[in-house]
Amino acid sequence: MKLRMLKLGMSKLVTIKLATIKLVTIKLKGITAGRRFVIAMVMAIPVTMTAPLAWAGRIVDRVVTSVNGHVVLQSDWEQEVAFEAFSNGRDPDSFTSAERAAALDRLIDQELLREQVRPSQPAPAPEVSARVAEVRKLYPDCPTDESWHAKLQRYGLTESSLEKRLSDEIQLMKLVEDRLRPSIQIDQHAVENYYQTQLLPEMQKAGDHAKPLTEVFGRIKDLLAEKKMNELLTGWLASLRSGSHIATPESSGGDQNR
Repeated sequence: MKLRMLKLGMSKLVTIKLATIKLVTIKLKGITAGRRFVIAMVMAIPVTMTAPLAWAGRIVDRVVTSVNGHVVLQSDWEQEVAFEAFSNGRDPDSFTSAERAAALDRLIDQELLREQVRPSQPAPAPEVSARVAEVRKLYPDCPTDESWHAKLQRYGLTESSLEKRLSDEIQLMKLVEDRLRPSIQIDQHAVENYYQTQLLPEMQKAGDHAKPLTEVFGRIKDLLAEKKMNELLTGWLASLRSGSHIATPESSGGDQNR
């Protein structure tokens, strides 16, 4: 669900950052983040029925949860972790238990959102290519197509599967923005208050020359809009979860509101 992280072009340490949408990463940490627009997250990857994991020549897979009857497998979870790791230049084995649990939560959030806003058109090819280029910059040790494809393979990905996942991320992010953004209004007072109470003190603390409000007005307004977007998305997801059946193997009755 990252949104993007936006930064004001200011010197030294003073930056204004948007929180990732987990998204909220829907924190698209790829969209995130690195960010990415502003919703990033939650939204990045679709829950798909993927090939089961193989170990010692046997099929190794199990149901880890279901969302309103849609089954999520262990292999879906592992692919989510691998994709997030690849999109952020990390080794999947470096993910902590908490980070893995957060990745599963994002899978749940993504499915809940897709139930509400089903993409009907593929993401524009130029946008997908731009996102692929962003991810590829994370791997300067892969300057050739051969080395790049080898890196993808290490994470269990291919060029086409990466493009598909990023395309789904872009689609879902746009649909969520189209739904939530019209309700967001940022007035001049809110921008001025942020400038006086947060931005100026940060610049002074960093020893930077204060930028006039007129120079940063638009960027502050965008920042506040994205913060509000994250708040609305968080509330929407909480509402969807409260009205959904999210089952885990450990739950006694099978279904539970999570």
